[in-house]
Amino acid sequence: MSAPKTWLRRRIEKSLSTALTRAYKTVRVDPERFLLELRAAHGLPVTGFQGTYSLDISVLDETAEKIIHSGMKLAAAEGAGFGIGGLLTIVPDFSILAGITMRTVQKLSLIYGYEYNTEAEVMELWIAAASAAGVDLGRDLLEKNLVNRLIPRIIQKIAAKASAEFVEKWAGRVIPVASSLIGAVLNYYFVRGWGERAHAHFRQKHLETRQRMLQATVGSGNSGVLK
Repeated sequence: MSAPKTWLRRRIEKSLSTALTRAYKTVRVDPERFLLELRAAHGLPVTGFQGTYSLDISVLDETAEKIIHSGMKLAAAEGAGFGIGGLLTIVPDFSILAGITMRTVQKLSLIYGYEYNTEAEVMELWIAAASAAGVDLGRDLLEKNLVNRLIPRIIQKIAAKASAEFVEKWAGRVIPVASSLIGAVLNYYFVRGWGERAHAHFRQKHLETRQRMLQATVGSGNSGVLK
């Protein structure tokens, strides 16, 4: 039997759930603009996200690491600013942190060739977010086609999981003198943790897709020879 949730944990869980829901609806990376960024700022020679499958995986990995690091630095700066107020600013802090984190996950999705234009692709994005948060969806995936029903449930599970960690790790923020530094450090490592797990998720899916594409190409070539 699990221990009852404290007032602080309930407040954080509600705040995170609201922030993630808002991020889902409003904080979205524009794929076309990000594609331009990949070409101009990162030097990827692609005209579309399917082109990432023709690049060396090490190139994608290096780009993904830069994106994660950029999100970490942004989260640290945000944590330092809001951290000055200690516990009083914990709610607005989560709202912005959720936006930074979800944008990082979305960018990683695009780097490895996964857009989110269809319901199935949006669902995959949230499955990756759950994986990044360390949430085991288990039987919930049986309802994978019921996007409108499953996504709110995933968000709630992520919020519940993350709130427990926040209560434990962010306890130092009740000390205003140290809260700015603590906020910066914890935000930094929060985005790093999510980023690394999301990175692993999309990288694995990308490699699996590459393998299927290779098998299809080989199979097509063999069928042509047989004819």
